[in-house]
Amino acid sequence: MGSVLVNLGVAAVVLVVLAILYFYAYLPSVTNHLESITVPNIEGMHMNELEDFLVKRNLRYEVNDSAYSSEFPPLVVLKQYPHPGAKVKENRKIFISVNRVTPPSVPVPDLIDGKSSLQNARAVLRSTDLKPGRIELRSSPFLNLVMELKYEGKTIEPGTRIPKGSVIDIVVGDGGKDSITMPSLLGLSLEDARFVLLGANLSVGHVELVGDTTDVSPVVLKQIPEMDEIVKVGDVVNLWVGAEGSDVPDDYE
Repeated sequence: MGSVLVNLGVAAVVLVVLAILYFYAYLPSVTNHLESITVPNIEGMHMNELEDFLVKRNLRYEVNDSAYSSEFPPLVVLKQYPHPGAKVKENRKIFISVNRVTPPSVPVPDLIDGKSSLQNARAVLRSTDLKPGRIELRSSPFLNLVMELKYEGKTIEPGTRIPKGSVIDIVVGDGGKDSITMPSLLGLSLEDARFVLLGANLSVGHVELVGDTTDVSPVVLKQIPEMDEIVKVGDVVNLWVGAEGSDVPDDYE
């Protein structure tokens, strides 16, 4: 009888030890093994190369939805989940959002209202996912007044639907005289300043960088001639650009 109890006790101890080893050693090692894959960054990758890339890493993918960005080619991965760097099990499915082949359409905004300036038109076009293109001058007493919009070289009416990211050329008035009032360029990016000057039939002269412009979007801090001065069509405008809020030192004057 005593030996039976001893055997039962030994068996019980062995079972307890095995259970402990299973739950605290074997199971965690298996779980950790299955979750050891680091999710790669596949954003920006074309779908043609995606499957082979993921299969080699014991992963799969599924297209969850589509969106559109004019900054990327069609069928490129825009977003993914799980995110890059996440730890997942083998054969895990990565859900992706891809760039659409055909961009969605948007209506051309009404800028031929007798009130829209060149600067306003550019801002409105950007806000509707359209790109401002060439600036054309037309004889008019109203300087920089938007007179016509063109798409692919032809006049386009407000409300016409065109693909997102399309380029719209803007026809503006030339002021109808040789002397004009100098527009303010302060706070504009260099690109925007060039467009405003082009629309006013003026030219960019010397561009001086003020301070360190690394990792910032420089804006116009100073202009010569200054705003509201009377200038002649074709005059040159010198610009000082730097980080927004920077002061122009005296030695730049």
